[in-house]
Amino acid sequence: MAKPVEKPRVLIVTPEVTYLPKGMGNAANYLTAKAGGLADVSAALISALFEQGADVHIALPDYRAIFDDGVPLPIRKSRKTIREKVPEDRIHLAEDRAFYYVNNVYSNYTWENIKVSLAFQREVINNIIPKVQPDLIHCNDWMTGLIPAVGRQMGIPCLFTIHNIFTVKTTLAYIEDRGIDAALFWYNLFYERMSYNYEETREHNAVDLIASGVFASHFVNTVSPTFLTEIVEGRHGFIEPPLRQELTNKWNAGCAAGILNAPDPSFDPVTDSDLIHRYSHQDHVSGKRKNKEILQQSLGLKQDRNAPVFFWPSRLDPVQKGCQLLADIMYSVISNWWEQNLQIVFVANGDFRGYFENIVRFHGLENRVAMCDFDEKLARLAYAASDFILMPSLFEPCGLPQMIAPLYGTLPIAHDTGGIHDTIEHLDLEKSTGNGFLFKVHDPNGLFWAIREAMTFFDLPPHVKAKQIVRIMKESKQRFNHGVTAGKYIDLYEKMLKRPLII
Repeated sequence: MAKPVEKPRVLIVTPEVTYLPKGMGNAANYLTAKAGGLADVSAALISALFEQGADVHIALPDYRAIFDDGVPLPIRKSRKTIREKVPEDRIHLAEDRAFYYVNNVYSNYTWENIKVSLAFQREVINNIIPKVQPDLIHCNDWMTGLIPAVGRQMGIPCLFTIHNIFTVKTTLAYIEDRGIDAALFWYNLFYERMSYNYEETREHNAVDLIASGVFASHFVNTVSPTFLTEIVEGRHGFIEPPLRQELTNKWNAGCAAGILNAPDPSFDPVTDSDLIHRYSHQDHVSGKRKNKEILQQSLGLKQDRNAPVFFWPSRLDPVQKGCQLLADIMYSVISNWWEQNLQIVFVANGDFRGYFENIVRFHGLENRVAMCDFDEKLARLAYAASDFILMPSLFEPCGLPQMIAPLYGTLPIAHDTGGIHDTIEHLDLEKSTGNGFLFKVHDPNGLFWAIREAMTFFDLPPHVKAKQIVRIMKESKQRFNHGVTAGKYIDLYEKMLKRPLII
């Protein structure tokens, strides 16, 4: 009798996750540790793979202080008992006091993040990989940067995904002090300078964790195809030369790709529980007007359901997000369309907030501009109520707001870069194509031009606008979803494994 073919087993190693699908383990519904988009992407990929029948496992730090906030007392008291009774659990919690009592995934102190990272990786390397015996390991960001070197040593293919272009450095000596036998795979790591022997390298030649992940992995991906090509072409000076070089090497070897993230499925105006008035593409005109009225009333803006409303959805970071471009032209924008009661809503935190508040006070724009701290529920209402979002990012590794907004019938005004280039096309009424308004020159004039293009669209006859927004909402739902993203990762896994993932 022929032996049944086993499915390839994939181990996803991530420092954060938003949720896990039912069926992966008893505590799946209670494990939520989020610091940013990586948590959402991890959750979406794991869920999509699991639903499609893949043999997927996850390694995650045991953030007990974070997890216990949502874990019922019986489960909290019987973690060990549950694990022993359910050997088929696919959730593997790395255990160490370094992260038992932390209240956030990341600390403000680099040394503490390194300590947590190494404790997590030690448990993955020493305990979880031997237990799971994966056919492929998928690592995410610098906190997993040592694991591809171990995979290389063990002959296990590793995919390394870069969500944030950020790294930390530490020494082999410190890595080994944290319980990782780095001497076994030290030559698969990337160092600040050329390493000639282990003894000279151990204490005085720092390991670059993200460059090591790229260097040792069998395949690497960023979360945007265009952002990857921009790095390889040297278009971003903030990318450290070693990382750019290693990504270029992988690119030239045919071992690098860009796979876009996708919004969480809850971003859907038909089902969004944070909206008082839900709507679909069929009744988006009335639905958006009702939500606009609620938003204006709750924020003290001038009540006008026909007013154009612009929404700023990203953190107020002048280095990446381009908020200084809007500051330079905000008064001109509002005054240019004063009679139409143009309004701007910020639901964002960041260092640049004070500049906008000063402009609002100086010009008396309190009923035209709302400055709000980030709040998930308010942000969702703003997506539904607004006509446009503003994303004048200087660079964008992926970006999610420009994908979320069209789902709600809200069109992006954005700089043509990175993930924005991959997801937004300038609107062309004659061809009935496009889903937003792009400017190519990153300066205030470029942004003002794109806003003028958007207002030209806004002033079109209602039936012309409605037809385009219906098309955009329908196309966005088909294009920006986790099934598409998971399909691309499955294709990549199968390319690496040289056999089907789902049998």
